[in-house]
Amino acid sequence: MFYISIYLIAVGNGAYEPCLVTFGADQFDEEDENEKKSKASFFKYFYVALNLGSMFSETVLAYFQNLGKWEMGFWLSSGCALFSFVMLLTGSSRYRYFKPNGNPLSRFSQVIVASVRKMNYQVPLHGEGLHELQRTLNSGNGRRILHTDDFKWLDRAAIITNEEIASQSMEGTNTHTPNPWYLCTVSQVEEVKCVIRLVPIWLCTVIFSMVFIQMLSLFVEQGAAMNTLISSSFHIPPASMTVFDIICISCFIILYDRFLVPLYTKITGSKPVVFSELQRIGIGLVVAVVAIFSAALVELQRLKYASHGANNETSSLSIFWQIPQYILLGVAEAFVYVGELEFFAAQTPDGLKSLGIGLSMASTAIGSYLSSFLLTVVMEVTSKHGHSAGWVPPNLNDGHLHKFFFLSTGITSLNLVAFVVCAKRFKCISFEKRESDDDTGAVDEVMA
Repeated sequence: MFYISIYLIAVGNGAYEPCLVTFGADQFDEEDENEKKSKASFFKYFYVALNLGSMFSETVLAYFQNLGKWEMGFWLSSGCALFSFVMLLTGSSRYRYFKPNGNPLSRFSQVIVASVRKMNYQVPLHGEGLHELQRTLNSGNGRRILHTDDFKWLDRAAIITNEEIASQSMEGTNTHTPNPWYLCTVSQVEEVKCVIRLVPIWLCTVIFSMVFIQMLSLFVEQGAAMNTLISSSFHIPPASMTVFDIICISCFIILYDRFLVPLYTKITGSKPVVFSELQRIGIGLVVAVVAIFSAALVELQRLKYASHGANNETSSLSIFWQIPQYILLGVAEAFVYVGELEFFAAQTPDGLKSLGIGLSMASTAIGSYLSSFLLTVVMEVTSKHGHSAGWVPPNLNDGHLHKFFFLSTGITSLNLVAFVVCAKRFKCISFEKRESDDDTGAVDEVMA
């Protein structure tokens, strides 16, 4: 039963998290300036709520678990889940609901299959003559996406051919509702293009998650090998140092949204957007490099005060030397993960928001697996080249944790360079504005 409950928690978490963020974002209209500002704040405070929840689990729940009262911890968790479910239901009559567009995987497959079937056809210049629904027919599917010239081979899926018309007639369908496995709309093709454009940025966030998750666990190990004594009888648990990370994230996000942005707007008189989503992710990567490098310097200092060869004897260096690296890592997390949520939500089509949020959260999950793989590879390599203990042995006094931190600094730096290249080449999604702008043919480009 215990393993079944763990799997159920994993399934439920994977199902509700992307949908929860997407559903919350759907409550704001991007074409309304005031609601657009509120939507940006929603992502920030959503991440604050996640971190405050983790603080509750790492303090209150950890307290009961340390006392051996596991049942109390599980009951508290169940009670919180039930309370949140009731709170969600109370607002059900006031929520905005959107018509689902079907399985995105089938829509992507339709574009691929239709384009492969028309490999011998020439793609028209500038997308002229490609199939698109009328606005009245497309209104249920959100805003139409404007045609772009990259990934031209996918445009073949929207080419209207005599063979396609004949095949529709043979299957008993009319030209107003073509078989999507033969003919796709321009918006459907552009949906696939949008997801393909997101892949390089997404891979950069995966690498960041790989290093970030490894740092959180290694920071705790590093702290356990330091002096945790506060008073004559009280030792601070090394895992509790993550509270500095959580507090930093929460305070920084609120400070950024409520004070820094309004102050910048008041001084410059420009729009209340200090940094775009991609710029914030880039800043977060820079801060992450500094955070990991500072952890390496702290480790070098810790080794100076450690007894080498002793049986897991702790260093005399105080654990509070870790505070700067936790704060810096918290700032990096706030910039990267909040910017990542906003970016993937903004750069995915209206019917694929949950997929975009899912990609954002999948980067953390995949990064977790890669972090374990990275540490395993490093230990295998370093333990076979004259370092019997490896870089990260159980007794850190006999290891070279600082070298692993320097390696992680190099990986994050290379990831930063790759991200800058990908961000400069990224093409933002462009929507065609709705009914009020029909006569002008206005374009709504979502900047990143």
